Amino acid sequence: MKEFKQLNLEKSIAEFAYAKTLIPGGVMGIRRPYNFVEGEYPIYFESGKGSHLTDIDGNEYIDYLCAYGPTILGNREEEIDNAVIRQIQEKGFCFSLCQTQQNQLAEKMKELIPCAEMSVFVGTGSDATTLATRIARSYTSKKKIFRCGYHGWHDWCVEVKGGVPEKLYEDVHEFEYNNLDELKELFKVHGNDTAAVIITPFGHPLAMEMQEPKPGFLESVKEITHQNGTVLIFDEIRTGFRVSIGGAQKYYGVTPDLAVFGKAMANGYAISAVCGIAEVMKEVEKKVFISSTFFPNSLSYVAALKTIEILQRDQVIEKVWEKGTYFNQSIEKLLQKFPVGARISGIPPMMFITFDKDEAKQYKNKRTDFYTQLIRRGVFLQPFHHGYICYRHTQEDLDYTLQSIEEALQYVQNKY
Repeated sequence: MKEFKQLNLEKSIAEFAYAKTLIPGGVMGIRRPYNFVEGEYPIYFESGKGSHLTDIDGNEYIDYLCAYGPTILGNREEEIDNAVIRQIQEKGFCFSLCQTQQNQLAEKMKELIPCAEMSVFVGTGSDATTLATRIARSYTSKKKIFRCGYHGWHDWCVEVKGGVPEKLYEDVHEFEYNNLDELKELFKVHGNDTAAVIITPFGHPLAMEMQEPKPGFLESVKEITHQNGTVLIFDEIRTGFRVSIGGAQKYYGVTPDLAVFGKAMANGYAISAVCGIAEVMKEVEKKVFISSTFFPNSLSYVAALKTIEILQRDQVIEKVWEKGTYFNQSIEKLLQKFPVGARISGIPPMMFITFDKDEAKQYKNKRTDFYTQLIRRGVFLQPFHHGYICYRHTQEDLDYTLQSIEEALQYVQNKY
């Protein structure tokens, strides 16, 4: 087996040291080096094209993190970027009043997404989940929120509580994905004052194996929620425009009252949306206030419209599923060949390779060694976050990655 040396990351490391004199922590949140393998992964990218990325030291990678989900097509898609450039040059994008692309996008959402009778567009996933809970509280005149999954960094749901008074999240209660008993117990205690249940329809808990809904789980969540006069919210920030063109709600056949979308809907441009049935969404007309200088900017609307056009025209999601099916099935065979305690979870558009925990905690070292071998071979996956398949991944990309995974597994097996 060919030995792959540690990458030259001299410029990345130097730039990071400089950044820490200017920016707390150098870079924010999940992009910090300790969320990868420190000293092995780059910290700054220089450029990207299609399914490939290049860091500031000149190392090239096959991109499977896809900007944590937005890149459904590929990096630097000319058709989308050219549409945005035309908007800048010919019409402009930041005005005191809205441009009509907002209506065009809302109409497209209504056409594609089962629950999207009306839509409101904001900037990030956290904006959307927070607005959705505010709408639910206004509509029901209740205050409790039951949550399942990651929903962003705002006060009510942030995982790290520094700087957040307890009163801002004391009415938010968590339950485990695929665990109806926990949800039922929450309703027994708080049901009369519960405004919303917000759940990721496909389970992707932080740094853990991914889960599909057990048969009847989502249907039961909806039934229990409605029995208690509560709004059901699907957090489709990751699944929207990736699991299917109409989101996980379309794929699994369960329609919520509200849903939030983002990431893949504009292939990297900053936009998210709250969609839902008109009766609930109309709370925003007078009772719920939302305003931002930048939410009406039309560039992201233009990018989203063009992205969705390409997704439909070129049958992108179907092809992503085909590639992902081949990829995941091939990885499963490799994991059987090298029984090192690794497993793959997820669905074809979204996958995660994790290591089973053991009492000696060797799994942590195995994970570090495995992902170190991958990054040295130019495969950009994250040890603590699931990966994605995008449209521009080629058969050559997939086969090279599978070969790299095989070599990384063999390395782990030989070492342990």
